[in-house]
Amino acid sequence: MRRALFTLVPLLAVLIVSAREPAKPVPAASISPAARDRGVYHLADDAEARWVPFDLTPGNQIRFTMQLEGRDVTAILDTGVSYTLLAKASPAVDTAKLVAGGSARAIGGSVELGWMPTRTLAIGGLARTGGGVTVTDLPAIATGSLSAVDLLVGADLLAGHALDIDYAAHRFRLLPSGRLPFKGGAAPLRVSPERSVYESTATLGGRRLAPVIVDTGDGSSITVTKDGWKAAALNVPSTTAISFGLAGPAVSGLAIAPDVRLGELTAHAVEVRIEPAGGFSQSIGVAGRIGSGFLQNYRVLLDPGARRMVLSPGPKAGTPPLRSTSGLLVGVEKNRLKILHVMRGGPAAASGWKDGDTICTIDGTPIPPDYATSPVASWSAGAPGRIVALGLCDGTIRKLELTHFY
Repeated sequence: MRRALFTLVPLLAVLIVSAREPAKPVPAASISPAARDRGVYHLADDAEARWVPFDLTPGNQIRFTMQLEGRDVTAILDTGVSYTLLAKASPAVDTAKLVAGGSARAIGGSVELGWMPTRTLAIGGLARTGGGVTVTDLPAIATGSLSAVDLLVGADLLAGHALDIDYAAHRFRLLPSGRLPFKGGAAPLRVSPERSVYESTATLGGRRLAPVIVDTGDGSSITVTKDGWKAAALNVPSTTAISFGLAGPAVSGLAIAPDVRLGELTAHAVEVRIEPAGGFSQSIGVAGRIGSGFLQNYRVLLDPGARRMVLSPGPKAGTPPLRSTSGLLVGVEKNRLKILHVMRGGPAAASGWKDGDTICTIDGTPIPPDYATSPVASWSAGAPGRIVALGLCDGTIRKLELTHFY
């Protein structure tokens, strides 16, 4: 079963770095990541057998362990990141090697970057010698967890090979480009020369949207620009939601689209985020994103070298998306829940809830340490007509009747 809490609050970790080469020699600290040493890559002969186990964060992101400079580090697989990013707070940062590296666009605004050269890096059957990583602040909220990860593994490390993600078995592997380990619906895929991320196309309401970023680091399902949603002309109700990127929060529209087509595959009843005018996608010149909230319903092959993405339906494909019936999107803060967003048109908005309110009990039960994966979390998308007693941390009890509203 999907997690009720963060399926409704997908957390994003998208980073786009300029890939332009410098026009003339400049100091090392100001050279873009694209102009730095890219390193030497080697895929082991037995890479096919070297599956990497992972778990899904509460924000639907692929979290796993890899090696940096011979030490284990935690990482997120993020095809929406141009260049692999190391958290500034990670013990793996060598401050003696760290130099300033400019800035980058991210969801919520922009972030300052550093650059750190590396000697060795390894993921499953793939090893790299030389090269380096970008460095910036990577807060825990970017993964929906109470603890942060060390790395976001980006397109620079992944794009030279085929990436086989078996969501049902919670494992992935890197293969030689051109391999086709399973059958499924194919859609176009490339690494954009402008943005250095994975891109495809999608069709919504008969309207072709291109390009759309294929972003395993985005915990939401499908995201489109306001113009794209308007062009699709879908007559369905909508509400609002909040997401979190490296640069902070962003509020978007939220609706359930009757169908979305990706190449040969048609998916029904798909959750769609609608970015406001001037939002992240529009600012970088794309029509939207395909996130892990959608991809996790399939076994996925991403092979930009062979120009294809292949999707094979998994056990959860065809399951209707979980919808909020409370109208409250919450985050976990130790023994309490903090209201991150009150959804437009929902029962919580009608009864006066505000962003920042805190909840310490649900129907008299204190918030457990494992709230995000506990049965208690299901209240926010419970059966319409149920009345939930929510205990605020000041001792006040508020009752909320759950309702379908989008």
